[in-house]
Amino acid sequence: MKAILLARVSSKEQEEGQSIPAQERRLREYAERKGLVVDQVFKITESSTKDTRKEFEKILVQIRKSKETMALVADTIDRVQRSFKESVVLEELRKEGKVEIHFMREGLVLNLKSNSADILRWDMGVMFARSYVLQLSDNVKRSKEQSVKNGTSIGLSPLGYIHVLNEQGEKTIVPDPDRAPFIVKLFQLYASGNYSLLKLAEEAEKDGLRTRKGKKVGKSQVDSILKNPFYCGTMKTKYGLAEHHYKPLISTTLYQQVQDVAAGYHKKPHKKISEPFILRGLITCDHCGCTVTPEIHKKRYIYYSCTNAKGICKKVYKREEPLVESLSQYFDHIALSEQQIAEVTSYLKKIHESESLFHTESLTALRREQDRIQKRINQMYDDKLDGLIDQKTYLDKVKDSKALQAEIVEQMARHEKADHNFYVTANMVMNLATRAREIFESSEVDEKRQLLDLVFQNLQLKDGSLSFSVREPFLTMLDFKNRPKEWGNQDLNLRPTGYESVFFLHWSSLTNCSHRDGTISCVLRSNE
Repeated sequence: MKAILLARVSSKEQEEGQSIPAQERRLREYAERKGLVVDQVFKITESSTKDTRKEFEKILVQIRKSKETMALVADTIDRVQRSFKESVVLEELRKEGKVEIHFMREGLVLNLKSNSADILRWDMGVMFARSYVLQLSDNVKRSKEQSVKNGTSIGLSPLGYIHVLNEQGEKTIVPDPDRAPFIVKLFQLYASGNYSLLKLAEEAEKDGLRTRKGKKVGKSQVDSILKNPFYCGTMKTKYGLAEHHYKPLISTTLYQQVQDVAAGYHKKPHKKISEPFILRGLITCDHCGCTVTPEIHKKRYIYYSCTNAKGICKKVYKREEPLVESLSQYFDHIALSEQQIAEVTSYLKKIHESESLFHTESLTALRREQDRIQKRINQMYDDKLDGLIDQKTYLDKVKDSKALQAEIVEQMARHEKADHNFYVTANMVMNLATRAREIFESSEVDEKRQLLDLVFQNLQLKDGSLSFSVREPFLTMLDFKNRPKEWGNQDLNLRPTGYESVFFLHWSSLTNCSHRDGTISCVLRSNE
């Protein structure tokens, strides 16, 4: 009788060892003792629990095609199957006299004449093999769940991270030095509110960001990146959200800013979004609160009107030019004279020393608190080993302590990045305000929109007129410019409204301010 030898392992790691050669040697010796002629040898690397077993299907096809009974020889029952789904097919072939199954180690041979006791032994062997698989599955699930509780990722790391071996030879995840800066930039740009997903994908392509396979990062992938909390220290798992112990690329504050922008980005339906509308999405109706949207009339004139989404407003149109001009003229009100700029800058220089001392003392206190929390964590670990607290209590307490440490790290980062030469930034911004109208009139539409959003807020259209309020620190500059004359040139710290504290607090809200070739570049940290 011709025989098919089946030597199978479940993984590539097993294949690289001696398992398959050893199985084949034993099977050939068995076939020789039984007088079987080896027709074909199948060396398979695939799980016997998969829904589709391509190599095993080839064996069944071979048996069906044969005009004579074929012997299927395997080392053990679990080398052929670990569930009952193959039993149905093999049983049919056995009853048809197409196959004689040899399980070498069990000493079991199944053919057309097999009795119920042999069939029962087969079923019992499959049952024990299946029980082993189920137990193994339970162990894997428990292991994964525990890994998640310990803050270990059980999946592929997101773009911006790479898998490496640490000093102990264990696998871990660290920021990808080639891609991590681009990921951070995507979050920062989107948080500004001036970039769509498509624009971010274009920026990523310009910067040279590529996937692990070298492909461009598309719009949908950018969306997935921005929604992934892994970058701020939390990972999504089948067991829910869990904190991980890898280095975050961004702060939770920046991540939340991005989610806030994403939640409100599409709530303002912009028609013809490619048109150069300076005030698109910036104005609301004073009467009903709906968005004021632009329309083009006679292919050249831009008019703004309420969308009347609530059905309680009349359609009143207002030309874009006078609305923009009213804002452009207002830039003159926030411009300080050279003498006023010099006065404020001089005062800010005086408080530079106390500002530096404040940051130093704050960092020292935060480091002391960080060390105290770490000692508590170490003590809790000792208590767990001594049996004073159970595993669940330990994990809950450590989670709370890690959250406190993360907050402290974020505070320390803000202090360490604080600009001790903030008076230089203040001087630059005040000069920027002085030239704001010139910059505005010489800029393109996107730059105009950025400058308007930087200076103004709560723009509302009421009876054809535009009302608005001014953001800090420009509001403070406006108040300082219009201060009572009787104050004269006395020091700022003697003035009752405390302008110096407002300047001190609000310069940190501005970052990357610059002007070049008529283009304004200045980012306002909205949540600072």
